[in-house]
Amino acid sequence: MANLKEVRIRIASVKSTQQITSAMKMVAASKLRKAQNAIVKLRPFAGKLAELLQKLSANLENGIDNVYGQQREPKKVLILVIASNRGLCGAFNANVIKSGNNLIEKTYSQATKTGNLQLVTIGKKVTEYYQRKSIKILGSYDDIFDNLTFENVAPLAESFMKAFADKEFDRIIIVYNQFKNAVVQRLVNEQFLPVALPAITPADKGVVPDYIFEPGKEEIVNGLIPRSLKIQLYKTLLDSFASEQGARMTSMAQATDNATELLKELQLAYNKARQWAITKEILEIVSGAEALKS
Repeated sequence: MANLKEVRIRIASVKSTQQITSAMKMVAASKLRKAQNAIVKLRPFAGKLAELLQKLSANLENGIDNVYGQQREPKKVLILVIASNRGLCGAFNANVIKSGNNLIEKTYSQATKTGNLQLVTIGKKVTEYYQRKSIKILGSYDDIFDNLTFENVAPLAESFMKAFADKEFDRIIIVYNQFKNAVVQRLVNEQFLPVALPAITPADKGVVPDYIFEPGKEEIVNGLIPRSLKIQLYKTLLDSFASEQGARMTSMAQATDNATELLKELQLAYNKARQWAITKEILEIVSGAEALKS
């Protein structure tokens, strides 16, 4: 049985850990509230804009008119992997890395073998992981979450669009956690470029939508479509950030609960050890008294 000093040290250590995890849970909850408000407000607008973008891309000619919708064989692939800068958020980072590895090793294994697969990473955890691998990292933007605004995200989206338009890449995929609620995050592999065409339902077969372009196709390609893509990337980063805070809050809440349960067990062990020590002292006193009598 552990002595009283050892148990007291363990109790003090667990209490300190419990205070830290509880504080981290409250900080994550505060950040989650702001991030959740931001993504909930943007999501309806971004969703309708993405739907419009798909329909416009399907209607534009697959050529000069639709530079961002050109469907090419994915010989050269860029994967944007979005995780977090810190740990202590459960399997948040591990799931993103696992999904990224699946794309690298299976889905786009041919591009990987020929050296035509590159990565862009956001989040120190995923950057550190892939720096130890043989995959080429085109760029890392780990500090983007420090000031997550549309103005800071737009240049990154522009660089992706330019690389696709210049045929440096045939496909650009984003791997991230999509926010559902504080407890649930859905892992998503989303095609950023080329713009995915809308799914055709049986009722849509043979029906070709006819659009009147105003002011014109060129203005739409040069104005509306690039802005829509920037908003989609901004929404993706907001999703990931909110998911991170939700995962961290849940993880720290579980850690705090575990610490509480462990404290109960340690307190019971301490009481037993203290009772055993007192009983031992009483026995020694009684034995000594009996020895003196005899």
